[in-house]
Amino acid sequence: MSELLTEPSILPPKPVARLDTALVWLMALTCGLVVANIYYNQPLLAAIGRTFHIRDSQASLVATATQVGYTLGMLLVVPLGDMLERKRLMLWMLLGAAACLGAAALAPSFGLLALASVLIGICSAVPQLLLPMAAHLAPEADRGRIVGRIMSGLLIGILLSRTVSGYVGAHLGWRVVFEGAAGLMLALAGLLAWRLPADRPTFQGTYASLMKSLLTLTTELAPLRRSALVGASVFAAFSVFWTTLVFYLESPVYHYGSAVAGFFGLVGAVGALAAPLAGKMADTRGPRYAITAGLGLALASYVLLGLGGGYLAGLVLGVILLDVGVQSAHISNQTLVFSLRPEARSRLNTVYMTGYFTGGSIGSIVGGIAWTHFGWPGVCIVGSAFVALALVIHRSYGR
Repeated sequence: MSELLTEPSILPPKPVARLDTALVWLMALTCGLVVANIYYNQPLLAAIGRTFHIRDSQASLVATATQVGYTLGMLLVVPLGDMLERKRLMLWMLLGAAACLGAAALAPSFGLLALASVLIGICSAVPQLLLPMAAHLAPEADRGRIVGRIMSGLLIGILLSRTVSGYVGAHLGWRVVFEGAAGLMLALAGLLAWRLPADRPTFQGTYASLMKSLLTLTTELAPLRRSALVGASVFAAFSVFWTTLVFYLESPVYHYGSAVAGFFGLVGAVGALAAPLAGKMADTRGPRYAITAGLGLALASYVLLGLGGGYLAGLVLGVILLDVGVQSAHISNQTLVFSLRPEARSRLNTVYMTGYFTGGSIGSIVGGIAWTHFGWPGVCIVGSAFVALALVIHRSYGR
């Protein structure tokens, strides 16, 4: 018995629960509502800066803090999906997210808001537990399509969160956004407690052995390392744009406020509709082809944003191309990762998504610096450089 508690082992496979259409859409809804917690703050950064009398570059640290928290949640909590019962773990995380969002709404200082933002990010890693569950329940031939459908919910949540928070923040204040999000997490916890199936873990051992296995998987699987590096680079490019967009729209070029910045999230949601198509492409033509196509679109988007971003039509088209490209590459990457070791999907997802959001955090920081010192041209150059780096890694690393 002592060996069982100290050494990792694999339990016999259990009967797979039925993944019906309603459950797929519930998973997509859950991913969208929870991941929105990370992005509500982006159209509100200028308003937050005014509340606490800080510069734009300081206010952008709220977005960075939330992404750092999300990365920590994926690194330290998501691997438990292979060890603990996933449904119960997700319910506790949703309750924690509700409490942290309430704390952010009441934060009396910028420091406490930043701390609450880190905790919000940690508790909002629920989608990274749901996606391995969906990959486990899905038939192999349809895995990319189903993951793509659930990812479409996640991506629409990322993008529409900016629309909702921008509008609500402009009319009711940024604190109301966090109050409403806290209420949504409580309602969602009740819905999942009723409908989500239990999912018995396959890993049995200590938390230390679980975390050690992350290093083992990373060392053994070159495709996992490549996917993580590509994901990090492309999400850095994505974050460079979305972290600085509100500052660009409020600049003398446009003179728009947070409500219009939020509207661009609605524009970007058009790109998120390509997620199921990207999953289908990964199923039929292979993930490598789909990743290359997505990175090509993302690079083209930054060329357009750099040359035509001063015109509203150019900015709108650039947003759509960027979101289609980034999400196509991401979904194809994730489909590839889930196929590597079926019994370790939560841990594989941890390695990949930790790299992914580490890149996002770096992109937020570098984007804020580029905007402060070089304006919009600097933002576009930095963003395109990250996409080019992703292409180089995808085509050459470990091949």
